[in-house]
Parts: sequence; C-alpha cells; structure tokens
Amino acid sequence: QVQLVESGGGLVQAGGSLRLSCTASGSIFRVNIMGWYRQVPGKQRELVATISSAGSTSYSDSVRGRFTISRDNAKNTVYLQMNSLKPEDTAVYYCNADILNGWSVRDNYWGRGTQVTVSS
Repeated sequence: QVQLVESGGGLVQAGGSLRLSCTASGSIFRVNIMGWYRQVPGKQRELVATISSAGSTSYSDSVRGRFTISRDNAKNTVYLQMNSLKPEDTAVYYCNADILNGWSVRDNYWGRGTQVTVSS
C-alpha cells in the first residue's frame, strides 16, 4: 500500500511565500516522476510542475519563475517552493507520483490535497 501525504498549505498574503511538501510512504521500490497539480472549484485540475527522478523539471507558464519544484529521493519527498504568490494561485494543491511498488507494480498515486489561499 502506497500513500502520498501533503503538508504546508495555508493562508498567505499576496506577494508572500509558502513551501509545500509531499512524502510517499509504504511498500515502494522506486518513485519515478513526481508532480504538483492544483484545482479550484468548478475547474479542471491543472498541472503546476513536475520533476523526474533525475531532477529534470517542467513548469506551467503561470508559475514559471515564481515556483520551484525539488525532491529528496532518499526521503521519497517532493517540495514546491512558491514565491510571489498571487490571489489566482488560490487552489487545492495535489501531489502526484508515478511509483513502482514492492510487488513490481507500477501505478499513479494522488495525495488528498492541501489548501493554499492567497489574499489580496
């Protein structure tokens, strides 16, 4: 059984910063690509950033230059440093990971989400 648990969300003023964390736990053989998505009510979940196991990153145009994704492979943890936050960044942020578990089964996993609210 594999779980992803996010932390670090909260309320911040525009221009401020937050750091999200997400740790994968359970029977894990290898964590492949990890990423962050976000969703606001009534809209589709959108990709924010991804990072490969080798450290290659990609970002959506809306966050490039303001957000930084990183990971600690030894801890099976991915981070999202969010700077210069804007009210339009308000959303529930979800962690996602492609994982090969201890039974050599590859699957895609989601965390439960953490709320980020940016006030103007």
